[in-house]
Amino acid sequence: IMRRQNTQLLSDVLREVLNKQHLSPKLNETRLIAAWEKVLGQTVAGYTKEKYIKNNVLYVKISSAVLRNELLMSREQLIAALNKEVGTEVITDIFFR
Repeated sequence: IMRRQNTQLLSDVLREVLNKQHLSPKLNETRLIAAWEKVLGQTVAGYTKEKYIKNNVLYVKISSAVLRNELLMSREQLIAALNKEVGTEVITDIFFR
């Protein structure tokens, strides 16, 4: 049985490929948008109509004015929780409409 000396973990190789192809930021944005329901719950997700990220700002369309105001007041905590879920700083602000 021959073993290679320069073995690497598959996760390290994938991370390296993603970084070289400049795909990590887009992947992290996709992961952050997917984390919205996990972080905020099904109820809030039910009022969420649209989500996208542009220039490190998460834009979210909320169908309830009352909920939109509540989320606006806890914007800093939401930014921290979403970034923490992804494991890196993806967004610096959230804009609710």
